[in-house]
Order: sequence, then structure tokens, then C-alpha cells
Amino acid sequence: MDKPHSPACERNRNAILGVLSRHFADRRRVLEIGSGTGQHAVHFAAALPALTWQSSDRAEQLPGIRAWLDEAALPNTPPPLELDVNGDWPSGPFDAVFSANTLHIMSWPEVQRLFARLPAVTSADAVLAIYGPFNRHGRYTSDSNAAFDAWLRSRQAEMGVRDAGAVDALAEAAGFSLLADVAMPAHNHCRVWQRLRG
Repeated sequence: MDKPHSPACERNRNAILGVLSRHFADRRRVLEIGSGTGQHAVHFAAALPALTWQSSDRAEQLPGIRAWLDEAALPNTPPPLELDVNGDWPSGPFDAVFSANTLHIMSWPEVQRLFARLPAVTSADAVLAIYGPFNRHGRYTSDSNAAFDAWLRSRQAEMGVRDAGAVDALAEAAGFSLLADVAMPAHNHCRVWQRLRG
């Protein structure tokens, strides 16, 4: 099959890699939630060979992810797993979790389920990194993010750019504390949390 391709992945991958190289440096097993095309998985796994990069997504996305993984033939990318936040989750523990451009696609109840399930699949000191657009104090951080939010909601009312404070509250409830909030190109951010032991 022809591999799926996301121009956005090509544009943002090196900026994200800079954050992951720092915060995943001592990690060993990463769960990527919502791997999409599979481009991020291949790029990050190639650049961070000490990590086992476990990609996952809904069933319809898995053939495209497999196409990227099969072509790259990296030793640290096991076959992608089916993961819908509303369904069954893989067994852990993972000591890192990564997700890009997913929170605004999910409904808010699905975002809540994602964070609520993290303690069951992560190690006691797991690191969580999420990339995408975020609002601040209920306000858009740019005109482009406001336009993006309007476009999302026109497609499906449950979608939308999430507020950083609301997401932080979900992370805290799951036992994760904010470590870093890194500004990225195109008015995006990469936010990093770590699970507090005990």
C-alpha cells in the first residue's frame, strides 16, 4: 500500500524530537497514543534507538502505520497496537507516553478517559509528553488557533482546542506533575509531565 503522509509531521518532528531527546533520555519503553500515519514513530525511534517505541491507534490507522514501520525495519519498533481510549488498553508498564495532535480530535470525555487510564499502564516515575495547540485561561493564544478551533467544531461539535489548565488538572488527578511547557512552531506547545512516585 502507499504510505499515508502528513506534511505537519514533517514540519514538527524535529522540534518535538528536541523535547523528547531531553525528557525521554533515561526512558526505555514508550507508548505513543494516536500514532496517525506512523511518521513520528519512525522518526523518533530512529533518532532514539535506546527506546522501544510502541505505536498505537484505532484499527483503521494500523495498516498505514505498519507500512511506515515495515519500510524502516527498525529493531525498536514492535508492531502497532490497536488502542481506542474508550476500549481496551495494552498492558504496561510503560515508562514514557507520547501523543501528538490528539486531544483536540477527541471529545472531552475521551480526553478525561485517556488521563484516567494512564496510571494503570505506566511505571511509578513515567514521563508524559503531549504536543499540540492549547488555550490559556480559556482564551486562544493566536488567531490561527481560534480559526483552527472553529474549523474543528464545524466538523464535529465535540472537538476543540483544549485549555492547558484543564488538561493539567486531569494530569494532576492521574498523579502527574507538570515538568515543562515548551513553545513550538505554529503556536503549538509540547507539555511534559512526570508521574509522582507514591
